[in-house]
Amino acid sequence: MKFVRRIFTLVALIAVAIKGILSFLSWFEKQEEVSTVWTDDEEFEDVI
Repeated sequence: MKFVRRIFTLVALIAVAIKGILSFLSWFEKQEEVSTVWTDDEEFEDVI
């Protein structure tokens, strides 16, 4: 019984870790998009 509980805990921890990694990657991708928008605005102001 103890073995089954430890396996279940390990699977749960792996699932939480994967969810956290995917969440971070999603956030990081959004940050790159925001930075691209700011870069485009700055280039546009230089032209004007």
